[in-house]
Amino acid sequence: MGEPDYSVILPAFNEEGFLPLSLPRLFAAMDQVDLCGEVIVVDNNSTDLTAQIASELGATVVFEKINQISRARNKGAEVARGRYFVFLDSDTLVSPELLQKSLELLSHKKAIGGGSLLTCEGVKIGDKPNKGVRLWNWVSVTLNLAAGSFIFVSREAYQQSGGFSTLLFAGEEINFSKKIKRIGRKQGLKFVIIKDHPIETSMRKLDWYSNWQIARMWAIIFIFPFVLYSSKLLPFWYHRPDDPIQPEKRQD
Repeated sequence: MGEPDYSVILPAFNEEGFLPLSLPRLFAAMDQVDLCGEVIVVDNNSTDLTAQIASELGATVVFEKINQISRARNKGAEVARGRYFVFLDSDTLVSPELLQKSLELLSHKKAIGGGSLLTCEGVKIGDKPNKGVRLWNWVSVTLNLAAGSFIFVSREAYQQSGGFSTLLFAGEEINFSKKIKRIGRKQGLKFVIIKDHPIETSMRKLDWYSNWQIARMWAIIFIFPFVLYSSKLLPFWYHRPDDPIQPEKRQD
């Protein structure tokens, strides 16, 4: 079948519950776009059936032993064959319209990369979902930053940027957006946040953590940004209430 035009890269840690929903939706969306793509799931040292399920559903599976989102994304990019990269969270559902528009922006040289607005799983963006989601959408558009749940970029720009920072255990998508924007300015290409086809992402973390816990976490990050350099200080990203992994098994 030849080389794919684009690669969709999903970091996945213990996602046996969500992949049976997100991967079929992804493949269905890919069937409706003009270009040919591949799906790469990066098993980020899972202890469940993540790798087996991803493989059975048709994805290429690679392994990254260090539990870190940026490392998982970079590992997927190492084996990706496409000219364009789409980084997608495992608990996120992408529409064919968003995927098509992202690839058109890249292939027609109208953008060097970008992201999209967010909406909650099962909620339309016009319905005003979660206040936190609305706040992020405002930040994303105002500051032109992509959410980690959906980022598209050309292979060339990704390689020029050096990929996602492995120093950061959270906020790596913000750092990455800034690097890609700088590269784009030199080439006269924009970093685009797509507004008319929002990505649909799971709000499961709102079930795991109270509003007070989430607000406290963001306050700590704002006051003490050094916490972004340690997974142990970032439970919102690296801990689940039913997480079977012991802290010593998670490597920074």
